[in-house]
Amino acid sequence: MATKRHKIFNLLFILIPWLSLLFIGKRSIRRYSFAGVFIVLFEILNHMYGHKRHWWRFYEKRKSFLRDELPFTIGPYMPLSMWILKYSYGNFKKFVLLNVISDGLFAFLFVNILKKMKIARLNRLNHIQFFIYLHYKAYLLYGVQYLFEKFKR
Repeated sequence: MATKRHKIFNLLFILIPWLSLLFIGKRSIRRYSFAGVFIVLFEILNHMYGHKRHWWRFYEKRKSFLRDELPFTIGPYMPLSMWILKYSYGNFKKFVLLNVISDGLFAFLFVNILKKMKIARLNRLNHIQFFIYLHYKAYLLYGVQYLFEKFKR
């Protein structure tokens, strides 16, 4: 059974990033949603693999992909990807810098907050490995958006 803290965290972790898309604009949503959906689907596969390999551990006794990993995938991944693409697409250095900052904050700071909240912790990965796990997908995101723009024209 999920704790009340975990349920509230999951709800906010999904709602806040998606509500932020109200401010991105219809044009940006149309332009970057394909790459966003692609990265979410790819991340679901990555989470399933990481779950199987026990790269992280959730404090709830009964393990549930839907309750534990899925909110991390559907919550921030697509909205954050779309925001980063909006502000940096076309400037690869800026794109990489924004991704390094966001992935670094998540891997080195937010994971520790999750651990203190007794929601999740890293198990078989250290913080640097987890950062690499998060960051390599940024290049895939940029490549998918580049190909989408190329075929769209």
